[in-house]
Amino acid sequence: MMKKILVAEDNDSNYMLMTYVLKKHFDYVRARNGQEAVDMVTTEQPDLILMDIKMPIMDGLEATRRIKAQHPDLPIIALTANAFDSDRQLALDAGCNDFLAKPVNAEHCIRIISNLLGE
Repeated sequence: MMKKILVAEDNDSNYMLMTYVLKKHFDYVRARNGQEAVDMVTTEQPDLILMDIKMPIMDGLEATRRIKAQHPDLPIIALTANAFDSDRQLALDAGCNDFLAKPVNAEHCIRIISNLLGE
């Protein structure tokens, strides 16, 4: 059975790119903002979350803090176009397990996900 990834991404083209990266290896579902991501953790029970940082309604950092408060062992990878060290540190401080800069390198992304899922 394939592991399920929750992709929290408001941008359609970025989401399409992520589905292309994930489709051979994982099942996936989409949240369009941070609040949806928080709500979907309970209903979808994902094995890992790819969390865009800049989203409407609730940003990825706040969503990560809320999810980690309830599910401390759920791996979350931050996705951001802002690949500065300060952004990386903010993501890690919020509770993200790792960090990927956009545009995402497919092989690198799959490797990080597999490592976090212990595969």
